[in-house]
Order: sequence, then structure tokens, then C-alpha cells
Amino acid sequence: MVKNSLILAKFELKKLLFNPRGLISLFAFSLVWLLILLYPIRSASSFLLTEEFRQLISAVFGENSINELFKWEVAEMAVFWIAALYLFPLFSIFVSADQFASDKSRGTFRFLSLRTGRDSIFFGRFTGHMLIQSLLLILTILATVILAASRDMSLLLPALSSGALVFINLFIILLPYTAMMAILSLYANTARQATIYAILFWAISAIIIAIINSQLPSLAELIQWVLPGAQLSMMINTQGFGSFVYAPIPLIQAAVLLFLGRSYMNRSSL
Repeated sequence: MVKNSLILAKFELKKLLFNPRGLISLFAFSLVWLLILLYPIRSASSFLLTEEFRQLISAVFGENSINELFKWEVAEMAVFWIAALYLFPLFSIFVSADQFASDKSRGTFRFLSLRTGRDSIFFGRFTGHMLIQSLLLILTILATVILAASRDMSLLLPALSSGALVFINLFIILLPYTAMMAILSLYANTARQATIYAILFWAISAIIIAIINSQLPSLAELIQWVLPGAQLSMMINTQGFGSFVYAPIPLIQAAVLLFLGRSYMNRSSL
């Protein structure tokens, strides 16, 4: 099963790198992040270096609200961390929306299932889409490292070490999002439909939690931890190894979602 899963995962990555459609998507993603790096991140990082900005933030949000943000050795990486915490989960929804939907609509899923087990297909596709997102993460982190080094060459090594920790954290964060999209992609007939289902799921969940919160705040707080991304707002004020405190949350969410997705796939007639 592991061998077949790895073969399918490599195939998904090759589709991105050697397929014209995949290359266009990669170019579009790179262009978007280039604009983000050159304008919001580059501009905001210069503000982090000024004492006046630190005093303003402390006055507005409180002394200890985002104090960890100013402890980052590389300002560009600190701003990238904030942007990536919210943007990469959003990208994940779109990138991993077509894990199974196209195969269902084209009828190729039955062809694949004749040659390998459903577990291999499920975990192979999941692993492949995590590899794709890992590649995108590495590209953006390296671009941020280059941006920091262009300002001060002495920041190269600190930027690389911070980038490695950011990569591991973001990889863990993306696991439950990709697992969720695997389930929705199994249910949907197209990637667009899977994306719409994801948007509806998070919108309806937010409304339900808001309603429960008005009546039973303690129950709402418990329910929200079930949703991927519940810990993101708290991770902003972290840096270095301290951010791994929240790692068990997405890991547990991903394990549960992968179990549910595998069960759904094995029991459904696709």
C-alpha cells in the first residue's frame, strides 16, 4: 500500500511540474506571492523595526498582545508568518479541491481501483497534494529569505532557521485542511463544487458557533476546536519553537478527518 501511495503522490507532483495547466497555476501562485512579498511584507517589515510603531501597537492592542511578534530576529519572516497563517489555508482549499472529483466525473476512479487498493489511492492523493503545497511553501519561504538577505546579508542564516520552523508549522497547519478537502472532493463531482462545499461548511459552522456562543459560550468554545484553523488567531503571537505548542490540534484534526475520509471512500460506490 505504501509503495502504491508514493507512486500516486509522485504522479500528482509531476502533474504540477510537467503539465502546462499545472505550470500556469504555479506561475500564477508565484506571481501573487511576489506581489505580497514586494508590497505588504516588505513595507510592513520596515515598520516593525521602528520603536514608534512598537509603542503604537502596544498602546492599541496591549503590552503583551503581540509582544512575540517583535522578538523575531528577521522582520520579513515575522510579517510572512502572519500572512501565511491565513493565506495558505485559503490556498489549500483551492489547491487540494480536486483530489478525487475529476476522477469521479471522468470515470477514471474505477480504472485506478482495479489496479490498486482504495487506501493507496486515498492516501496517495492526500500525500501528493501535501507535496504540492510543500513545494509552494518552500518557494515562498525562500523568496522571503532572499528578501531579508537583500536588506542585510547577516540575516541569511537567521532567516533560513526561522524559515525552517515556519515551514514545519505551516505544513502541520495544512494537514487538516487537505484532509477535509479530500472528503469534500469525494462527495463533489467537480473541484469547483468541492470548493463551494468548503466555503459553505465554514460559513455555516461559523454561524452555528456564533448562535451557540450567545447561549452557551463554554460549549461554543469546545465546538470550535473541531474546525481546522481554530488555533490560528492564537498562533500570531508566537515565534520559534513556542509556536509548536499548538501543533497537536491540527495533527489530531487531520488524523480524525483522514480516518473519516478513508471510511467514506471504502464504503461508497464511486
